[in-house]
Amino acid sequence: MEEMVVDDSGGGRWDFLDWVGPDTSSCIFQLLDDPADLARAAAVSRSWRRFVIDHEFCKTLCRRICPEVANFTRAVVVTRSPPAPERASEASRDTEFRTRERDHVVYSYLGGALVSAKPSMDCILHCIGASSTDYFPEETIDNTLEPRDRVNHRPSYWSSGGHEDPDAPESLTYRLSSDLCMIDEVRVQPFEAFFQTGNPIYASKAVRIRLGHSNLPPGEESFVTDENENRKAIADENYVWTYTSPEFPMLPENVLQTFKLPRPVLCIGGVVKIELLGRIQKQASDHKYYICVCHAQVIGRSLSPEFMVDISDPADYSILKYLPGASNLRIEDIINSDAKDSTEWHSLVSRYRQMRHVAMVNMLLGPVQFMDGDDDVGGVTDDDM
Repeated sequence: MEEMVVDDSGGGRWDFLDWVGPDTSSCIFQLLDDPADLARAAAVSRSWRRFVIDHEFCKTLCRRICPEVANFTRAVVVTRSPPAPERASEASRDTEFRTRERDHVVYSYLGGALVSAKPSMDCILHCIGASSTDYFPEETIDNTLEPRDRVNHRPSYWSSGGHEDPDAPESLTYRLSSDLCMIDEVRVQPFEAFFQTGNPIYASKAVRIRLGHSNLPPGEESFVTDENENRKAIADENYVWTYTSPEFPMLPENVLQTFKLPRPVLCIGGVVKIELLGRIQKQASDHKYYICVCHAQVIGRSLSPEFMVDISDPADYSILKYLPGASNLRIEDIINSDAKDSTEWHSLVSRYRQMRHVAMVNMLLGPVQFMDGDDDVGGVTDDDM
């Protein structure tokens, strides 16, 4: 479209926004559904940029793409170099517009990240805990990180505790590789007990997904090492769930089943709970219902380190933090901090560095396998369920 702008030399050309009026212009801008189009519009002229900023079109579009964005109460730009102190004249000059201008920058880049074509991958960093476990550690939730159902000639799976009620639910809770992840789908593979008569498959009736963040102090949401599978850490009162999916039926088949969310969802806080609703398989030895899973994946993509989130407010408000240039950091920049870095930049990059370190260790070593020297595959019986 040819630009219609005011000619400063007095040539008589008109600005399109003035020509159609602010109300019609606003309706037109709200029809744009690609963040790149809004960025191009804001680059047309100073008046267009001011119009886009004043009406917060970038923030509105981000919320349309991903309603979870409404959970951000504030947006902050965190630069690598400490910000220069504001002069008194700048501090008092149009503070409200400068706040909107900062939001425009943050949400403009966030919009691009939300619709990015970056390939998806398994985002699980480590396990937080399971609602119950039949035998720990042999049937720990950690086994669900292993894609194979047999490791070292032994079955590899998580098993719930037995229950007489077929409607009794279970859940598996995981920490993701980033505090901000776009999640597309969750995959779960029920376990086929090949060592039991008839090879029963201990699937659930349905699956539901919850995404959110933890309210636990740092360090209390730890790796699964306790006999109770961290049940204290996964209690619902310790979490805020910002998204809950519809229920998806699960098939009683020993395959990795995909449960695609109705739309890509922004997980704010990096915690996923997979709820397993209802039981279909009763064990012959004790006549109780069980659910068993041999593998789980949470498919999506991380928005870090360019975007981080601070959820330290007791009212569960979250602050979106944009780190320009962080995605271009070299490995040595992530590993070694610079004394000139701003304190906040250093803190956020350090957190990202710790999560990357855990992810690399998990990739190299794989999930922990608990072995008993006296056990072999011939010793596995119905009682192991």
